[in-house]
Amino acid sequence: MTYLSNEIIEEYQKHTFRTVEPLLSPDQAIDFVNERGFIFFWPVKGTRYPSLWHAVAGERPVADDHDDPGHITWNWKDSLLDKRVWYYSRLLKKKNTIVSLEAIPYFYALSPNYGEPEEDFQDQYEQGLLPLEAKLIFDALLKNGPLDTISLRKEAHLMGAASQSPFNRALNILQEQLKVLPVAVSEAGAWGYAFVYDLTHRYYPDLQEKARFISETSAIDNLLLYYFKSLGASRLKEILTFFKWSSSQTERSLQRLVNKGELLSGLHIDNISGDFYCLPSLIN
Repeated sequence: MTYLSNEIIEEYQKHTFRTVEPLLSPDQAIDFVNERGFIFFWPVKGTRYPSLWHAVAGERPVADDHDDPGHITWNWKDSLLDKRVWYYSRLLKKKNTIVSLEAIPYFYALSPNYGEPEEDFQDQYEQGLLPLEAKLIFDALLKNGPLDTISLRKEAHLMGAASQSPFNRALNILQEQLKVLPVAVSEAGAWGYAFVYDLTHRYYPDLQEKARFISETSAIDNLLLYYFKSLGASRLKEILTFFKWSSSQTERSLQRLVNKGELLSGLHIDNISGDFYCLPSLIN
């Protein structure tokens, strides 16, 4: 049995989370996302993973004060939203996720988008795999092009107060399945701030082709490597909670990576229960 101290992991994560050398510009933020593959916009409660907030503001909670210097992340995100420098959407754990353009094809390869996006959507809907609200949103964007949130609700006939929750729930489903994403910010609405949404296959027309020949096993293996290169070490139950893959396919992927020497298995970390997988560089 191999033992690894928690201090080694914490020291490793200080660098991969960029909490010892904060980001100072949007260009550095882009480089950070490209290096990590995918990060959260804000830290997610109960989940240890890099975020843009921590990489700018340090290891502290998101500030309530809108004048906090750390909220420059909000300005960076909005200014880059329509520049196609990364993929931004509610993708992982229903939270705002920033994904590099190199990593996003792996996510797309695991999505229920196989051939023609409109036909795939219709098939899913007819099989009862998508709610009516998702169809109304998808069809409104397909017909009208990019729409801000207010216009999208209007065109999808989901304007009533009772429709707000179903609208938001459907929008989350469409983002998780890489069918819809925010592509800009509009001054629409009472707050003068609203996302503009578009269809993923229309906004990133080459994404489907990039993902076409990526197998499920290759996609999972590569996403796991990104994950471990950010965290250094993790357990199966945390991986399953993070990605929502099946236990069997996740375990098979982990074993493949162990067989290739990309990961080590059967580690124990201080007094934390459970067997860990980790990068070999943390032991060597």
